[in-house]
Amino acid sequence: MEGITEITLEETALGTNQPSRTHLREDLRRIRCAVLLCLLSVLVLALLTAYLMVGTLRAPSSCAAQVTEERTSRFLKQRAVATGTDALSSAEKPRAHLTVKRQDLANTVGNHLPILQWEDKRGLAFTKNKLNYSSSALVIPVSGDYYVYAQVTFRGTTESKTNSVTEIITKVTDSYPEPTQLLTGIKTLSEKGNSWFQPIYLGAVVSLEVGDKLMVNVSDIKLVDYTKEDKTFFGAFLL
Repeated sequence: MEGITEITLEETALGTNQPSRTHLREDLRRIRCAVLLCLLSVLVLALLTAYLMVGTLRAPSSCAAQVTEERTSRFLKQRAVATGTDALSSAEKPRAHLTVKRQDLANTVGNHLPILQWEDKRGLAFTKNKLNYSSSALVIPVSGDYYVYAQVTFRGTTESKTNSVTEIITKVTDSYPEPTQLLTGIKTLSEKGNSWFQPIYLGAVVSLEVGDKLMVNVSDIKLVDYTKEDKTFFGAFLL
């Protein structure tokens, strides 16, 4: 009886431990799956981080390359222009000298400063090597650095009722609709006697492009002295 009782107890114990072992195996399987999922998540995050870091490093490089390319292109264009202008002899470089003539006062209507008109053929006036005069403006034929100058002599009487006179050299381009003031001169008048005269000279080196137009504006076209061509003149030449 005792032997039978022991066998029965062992069988009972084995039967009781069987479900526990099954649960333990399932728990281990779940733990393994959870660990694998965690490892996969870490791997995916690491790959994404590496991809983003590589993209961030490449972006500045591409920007720097683009800036370098733009600077190189600009330098090559400037070099090409410089080479083209340097190849010209002094006699071949564009230049012009315009002198004053009687003005058309009809152009003084409106709020804008009137534009002076010039003589380009007679007397001391000339235009050479395609630096032409058209519609009150000098038209630039070759890109480069130009010396641009103008002198306007104003004269009047004490009855002119003006306190100052102004001269402006203006540039007009096809790419920009509004005129650009390159040089400006203003002189205050002091009344001495019954008449007065006041010259204003402007001159500077200016970088110009093909097709740019240069003109001279004044505050009062009726006060411009057009009696002598050496008093009021306008010109430019390629350096």
